[in-house]
Formats: sequence, structure tokens, C-alpha cells
Amino acid sequence: MTQHLVLNRTGDKMPLVGFGCWKVDPQDAEDTIYNAIKAGVRLIDGAGDYGNEVEVGRGINKAINEGIVKREELFVVTKLWNTFHSKENVRPTFEKQLKDLGLSYVDLYLIHFPVPLKHVTIETAYPPGWYQPAATEIEFERAPMHELWREMEKIAESGDAKNIGISNFNVQLILDLLTYANIKPAVLQVELHPYLQQKRLVEWVQKQGLQVTAYSSFGPASFVQLTDDGKTAEPLLGHPVIKEIAEKHGKTPAQVLLRWSLERNVAVIPKSMNVERTKSNLDIFSFTLGQEELAAIAKLELGLRFNNPDSYGFELPLWS
Repeated sequence: MTQHLVLNRTGDKMPLVGFGCWKVDPQDAEDTIYNAIKAGVRLIDGAGDYGNEVEVGRGINKAINEGIVKREELFVVTKLWNTFHSKENVRPTFEKQLKDLGLSYVDLYLIHFPVPLKHVTIETAYPPGWYQPAATEIEFERAPMHELWREMEKIAESGDAKNIGISNFNVQLILDLLTYANIKPAVLQVELHPYLQQKRLVEWVQKQGLQVTAYSSFGPASFVQLTDDGKTAEPLLGHPVIKEIAEKHGKTPAQVLLRWSLERNVAVIPKSMNVERTKSNLDIFSFTLGQEELAAIAKLELGLRFNNPDSYGFELPLWS
């Protein structure tokens, strides 16, 4: 099986397995990213909102400077945060991110959420998060997506981001974007795991020529109690169905969950602070899941979304 996805327009090859930088503590980020690259990771998925781009960049450059990898062998992803959607703020924010990373270009630049929040200057707070300083409710900004996308296209045209894409978009918004885009998004990144499979979204997006990246591939990190119908959702890494499949193949539950996405031609960006687990996460090309196993996993669908702004108290039912 191929270990990469080919992106539209550029033909660039995006690794199917990468390393996600969300919730990597800045004090650990340099060593974590350096060790991940040393372990074989070639896709680094970050964002301005993660608050660790300076340190992630140091890890990347340390690996390059030591000759462990060449820059062109890495695929670096970052994302534009919600408070920088106005057309005059896009390029300056991107340039700050490039500087923070210590890179001359990134391979993929994504719109993090389709949520135009009121601007917070970089000098006031960075990363600014969801709220204005001292505010308790989110405030929106008149920053149309078509204007934002044109600025993203300019960055792609300059070559400073080889590819551009979107994250946390639904079909309706993607369909609208495609009506005016001169450069089609290369990638959609969304939450995907057996409890939230989004089958039709994935199929439709791929049919439009966009590649898909899954985040939160392991679902809940701990036991989650559902209120609907008294159902419960246990951690996927300990789910009997996943464990049984893993034992059959002599693999870990984590490897099975990652392989499940690969079977859908979807890239994954797992994170681990443990180098051996990072190596294990990369080792998912030596086996495949059978139709019966895929059918068993399909039955785990609960429509259970973990990364939901509305559940954070933001009064933003993004997926309702």
C-alpha cells in the first residue's frame, strides 16, 4: 500500500501518517518533535492556536540541521486561527507563523475553523483563543469566507504555503467555497473515529478531489458517559471489538484504530509523547482489515463528537 496521498493542483505527496502537535506542552515540544522525526515521522501537524509553534519549529530545524532529514522530506502543516479571518490579517499572521516555525515555507496551510471571531492583535494576546481579552462570550467579525479564501490563495500562489485547505468544515460550506475558489482546497481535516465515522462526508469530499485527514483517531481519552438513551461510550483503545481485532493481527488497539482510517484512504495524525508508541503508530502498513472487521467497527458509530465548541459553553452549535 502507498504511504502517502497525492494532493490536487500540486501533486505533492502528503504522508498518510503524521504527528499531531495539539496539547504538546511548549516545554516538551522541541524534544518531542525532534524525537518523532528521528523515529520516522515525516508529517508534522501544528497550528498557531496550539501555542507551541516556536518550539515545534526548533525541533524541526534541529532534525534538519543534524542531517536526520532534509526539509523537502518533511510535510509541515499549520493552521490559521479564527481571530485572523479578516483579509488584512491573514498574511501578517501567516508570516508570524512562518517566523515562529523558522521555516521558509509550509507544505499545507489550513483554516482551523469556519468561525470568524473578532480580531485580537498579536501584541495583545497570542494565541488569543476563543474570547476577547477579559470577555466571557465569543464575538464574531464580518469576515466573509470568500475574502478569506482569496487571501489563502494568494499565499498558495506565492509558494510560501505549497497547498491550502480547510478544517472543521461541513458539506454545505465546502460546496459554497467550491463555487468561487480559484484554487480548490487540497485537504479537509476533521474529527474521525469509530464513534464519529462521518461516512457520507468523507465519501463526498473525496469525490470532489479533496484528501481527508482525521484527528482524534482514538476518540475519548477516558470514559465518557452519554446522556442519550442511557448509552455509555468506553475508551476506544479498550473496546472489546477493537481489542479482539488487534489480538487477531498481533497489533495494538491504537494500530487498529489508525489502520481503520487508512482503509478509508484517510490520513491520520496521532500524538504520543512516547517514542516507542510513535514508532508503533507508524507501523500500520503491514496489515489490512477484513470486510467483517470493518463491518464490526462500522457498528460502533454513535455520532459522538468530542471537539465541539457548543459543548465548551461557547454558544456555537457549529454542527447542528
